[in-house]
Amino acid sequence: MTEAHLLQVWINQTPYQLTAPATLADAVARVGIQPPFAAAVNLNFVPKTRYAQHALSDGDHIELIAPITGG
Repeated sequence: MTEAHLLQVWINQTPYQLTAPATLADAVARVGIQPPFAAAVNLNFVPKTRYAQHALSDGDHIELIAPITGG
């Protein structure tokens, strides 16, 4: 049996480990954030329609940003 390869990524400045290969959709599921929110990987916006196709690399920085209501 082979050992699973783990990626270390940063999600909102907190370290997480994901099993490789991993996508942005995997990272979102790991955190459990609920919509609405926007996502960026290494400061690059990723459209929601691309989460499942956006492959992550070891050391990626992911920001999941929820809108703030009010004034």
